[in-house]
Amino acid sequence: MSDPSAPRGLRSEIAWVFLKLGTIGFGGPAAHIALMEDEVVRRRRWLSRQDFLDLLAATHMIPGPNSTEMAIHLGLRRGGASGLLIAGICFILPAALIVTAMAWSYVRFGSYPVAKGALLAIQPVIAVIVVQAVWSLGREAVRTRGLAILAVAALISYALGAHELVVIGVAGLFAAILGVGGGTRETAPALGLLPSAGPASPSGPSGPSDPSGPALLAAAVAPAAAAAVPVTTWGLFLVFLKTGSVLFGSGYVLVAFLRADLVERWRWLSESQLLDAVAVGQFTPGPLSATATFIGYLLAGWPGAAAATLGMFLPSFVLVALSGPLVPRLRRSRAAGAVLDGLVIGSLAVMAVVSFLLARSAITDWISALVAVVAALLLLRFRVNAAWLVLGAGALGAALGMR
Repeated sequence: MSDPSAPRGLRSEIAWVFLKLGTIGFGGPAAHIALMEDEVVRRRRWLSRQDFLDLLAATHMIPGPNSTEMAIHLGLRRGGASGLLIAGICFILPAALIVTAMAWSYVRFGSYPVAKGALLAIQPVIAVIVVQAVWSLGREAVRTRGLAILAVAALISYALGAHELVVIGVAGLFAAILGVGGGTRETAPALGLLPSAGPASPSGPSGPSDPSGPALLAAAVAPAAAAAVPVTTWGLFLVFLKTGSVLFGSGYVLVAFLRADLVERWRWLSESQLLDAVAVGQFTPGPLSATATFIGYLLAGWPGAAAATLGMFLPSFVLVALSGPLVPRLRRSRAAGAVLDGLVIGSLAVMAVVSFLLARSAITDWISALVAVVAALLLLRFRVNAAWLVLGAGALGAALGMR
């Protein structure tokens, strides 16, 4: 590893690389990681492909957004402690700034009828994208009969009212005890890391994505549910700190945690606002977890956006700093792999229940049902990028003035 006090030229190089990747990183985690592999392995030769894959495996062993943690790992490997901070901040910053601008637009213009129509059309599309992500991830994650049984048990437990953290934690524990997971995986093919990987944005069955489009979404602010407790920046920070500390699996698992805390537990958001926040996340480069920035601004303005963003991503910096030296051992550990498999299964079970609830909230009449069916056909049959689906639905809803 490079010396923590990286030279100024090296720090500038790290900053430039990850600002660029954070700005052009459309298409979700698979696309982000493919872009990183092309940039730092093939073009700049910062590390070998095997070293890159070792770091990639390590990101699956800790909670948090995988592509962000991969950027932080690469910064740590290239420039030590200062590289860790620079790479992570520069990768997150473009999405955070864009999402904050979109949140301002949402609050300023979202109550206009045309924006309401766009949002009502977008919500069924988001529900379809989340359901597709659950199905795609589930097919990859449930590799054995034992994991399938564990998935069903976790799903039933959460549907019957168990806390999401208990469901996920117990799933990880049982996977280790029963030995139903673990072992090494061929990570690269699942993430689309082909030798010629470039800026193309994969979509559809390749996995969940948080793609972006060229247009700014004017979203509608639905009336928030009566808050059970007052919204504070400190409260927002703690909610997102907890979420960032336990977020295993897809970025869409974030939806499950946010729904449980912000919609049901604290009543700071409505179901509609949560869907709107996820919709905005579809348009931005960088991790879907930047949705935290949008929600923070919506609830508490600029201070809320800063608090939510810091809380969401701080655990990733800490966990990468702690786990980086352990990468070789983690990669070879069957026990650690079994725990990880269980955590992912628990996360997907929670996500499956939430996807059903979100779909029920978004699809309320024949128009929204038709939008959902067309979106599913385009996403699954024709593999249309999710960003274009969201943009198209928004344009259609604005044009028709859906209510």
